[in-house]
Amino acid sequence: MATEYATLDELKAQMGIETDDTTRDTLLSKALTAASRGIDRATGRRFWLDDAPTARTYRLHQRICREEDGDVLLVDDIGDTTGMTVESASTGGGTFTAVTRYETTPDNAIVDGYPVTGLLQPLTIWGTAFTRIRVTAKFGWPAVPDDVAQACLIQASRLFKRKDSPEGVMGSAEWGVVRLSRRDPDVWNLIEPYILAGFG
Repeated sequence: MATEYATLDELKAQMGIETDDTTRDTLLSKALTAASRGIDRATGRRFWLDDAPTARTYRLHQRICREEDGDVLLVDDIGDTTGMTVESASTGGGTFTAVTRYETTPDNAIVDGYPVTGLLQPLTIWGTAFTRIRVTAKFGWPAVPDDVAQACLIQASRLFKRKDSPEGVMGSAEWGVVRLSRRDPDVWNLIEPYILAGFG
């Protein structure tokens, strides 16, 4: 189930709202959700972890990287490899059989707070164009990165204040009327390192 990348109390603290002031909680919660899902769309990935292992099936086409020490199958972010299973089958109704000889990449990813993004077949290949690989694991990230949480707070604050600038402009006694930029540069700088190729 999708989750927000910051809490309601954190957003209130960011905006200088007392935690016991609940008059705006509904709007603030909507802003948090919208900011979190916006980050998902902008980066092409999601930073929450599955509650339980789920199965995903991959065809090898355009998912294999040839390395000196074997083939790497590119997979969706895996945030927990506890109980992970990998199976292969031929396209067209073949029976899945367990694959036991593989390594996760990058090395030490989960220990360092990053997801596993590839599975290496040491000194061999994953199969042919007709092979499918089924991976059962907890997909997502081990924990929400601090940069993503901060980007969520900035964007949620911006979205909440958007109700005061329905035409994309905001008035100020000091600066006059200011047009809001389409993309917050601080949010973009925070999430840019996490963007998958082909997104953004």
